[in-house]
Amino acid sequence: MATVQRNKKSAAGSDSLLLRALHGRLLSTDFFAHNWLKLLMLIVMILIYITNKYQCQTRMEEIRKLTRQLEVVETERVRVRSEYMSRTRESAMQELVDTMRLGLRVQERPPYHLSKQSR
Repeated sequence: MATVQRNKKSAAGSDSLLLRALHGRLLSTDFFAHNWLKLLMLIVMILIYITNKYQCQTRMEEIRKLTRQLEVVETERVRVRSEYMSRTRESAMQELVDTMRLGLRVQERPPYHLSKQSR
């Protein structure tokens, strides 16, 4: 008989908990009055988490953008260096030919081929 009464009390307790939750009386003003500091700390921690996540995402996007820029700049550097090395080799060769007085000079027009046509 005692176990039946306990089961009824526990069932009634869960019903009252459910009813209190449905009627909005589960969290009373006493709960907030006693735990205001913990709730405030929880809210601050949640806001800090959201802020850190946003900053991390924006910085990751900036890193991706700068990485793409770096790849473009490195490619341009390689191209310009290649062009510079080509010009310095050409001018060094021209100076060597001039000092040896061979009478050679750089052609202004590219060479072309003549072909013989048979008639």
